[in-house]
Order: sequence, then structure tokens, then C-alpha cells
Amino acid sequence: MGSRTIIRSNLIASGLLIAGLLLSACNVNAVDFESARIEINDIALQVEFAQTFEQRAQGLMFRKTLCASCGMLFEFDPEKQASMWMKNTFIPLDVAFIDRNGVITDIKPLQPQDLTSVGASKVVKYALEMNQGWFAKHDIHVGDQLIVNPSR
Repeated sequence: MGSRTIIRSNLIASGLLIAGLLLSACNVNAVDFESARIEINDIALQVEFAQTFEQRAQGLMFRKTLCASCGMLFEFDPEKQASMWMKNTFIPLDVAFIDRNGVITDIKPLQPQDLTSVGASKVVKYALEMNQGWFAKHDIHVGDQLIVNPSR
């Protein structure tokens, strides 16, 4: 009878472990994102749009890859001197902070899993996260203009 109890306990523990893992996997992608069309220097993109607190908190966390022209636009309402960190984020990124007029105020690198807060130098309306090097590759700099949801 002792071995049956041990087997039963092991089965229950295994079942609880599997259930916990499944629940935690469900929570990783529990937040859904809308999309936004943006345009920078005649480059049109469709990016994920984080406009609620929950969406901004989730951001690009837990992602292992990001396509070459994919990114996430964060909207801050009200505008603020925003900052980002890379908790549970596995992809090296660059962030462009953007003011209410669509002007890029800063472009800063973000390193995977770095808990250092990286902030805008001014009050901003948006932040755009892209793969690290994307802005440089496309010759996009501080002072360039971003248009959100351009009508075309």
C-alpha cells in the first residue's frame, strides 16, 4: 500500500505541475494588441499598438523573435516623460521616443533582460520599439517625423 500512495502522490504532483505550467503559459500572451499604421521617412509599417495600461505593461515581453519590420508603438495618455525597461524581454531593441507632433526626441538601445530604466529626454506621446539597429539601418534619426495611422 505504501508504493501505491507514493505513485498516487507523484501523479498528483505531476498533474499540478503541468496545470501550473499551462496556466503560466496562458498568462504570457493574455494581452491582445491592436495594430497601428505608421510612417517614418516614407517607410510605411503596420505595428502592434499598446495603448492600455495592460498592453504597455506586457509590451514585447516573453517574445523570442521579432520579424525584421515588426515593432510595437506605445501610446501615453496623458503624455509623460516615459521610460522603458526590458524585464522578461529576450530581443535586443531600440526605442524611439516621439513627442505629440510626431517628432522623434530620442533613439536609445535596450538590452535583453536589463532592468535599467531608459527614459525620454522630454515629455512624449509615443514610444516605438523596433529590432536593435532598425532605425540606423533605415537612416532614421532624432528630429525625424513619425505619422500615426496615415490616411492612404
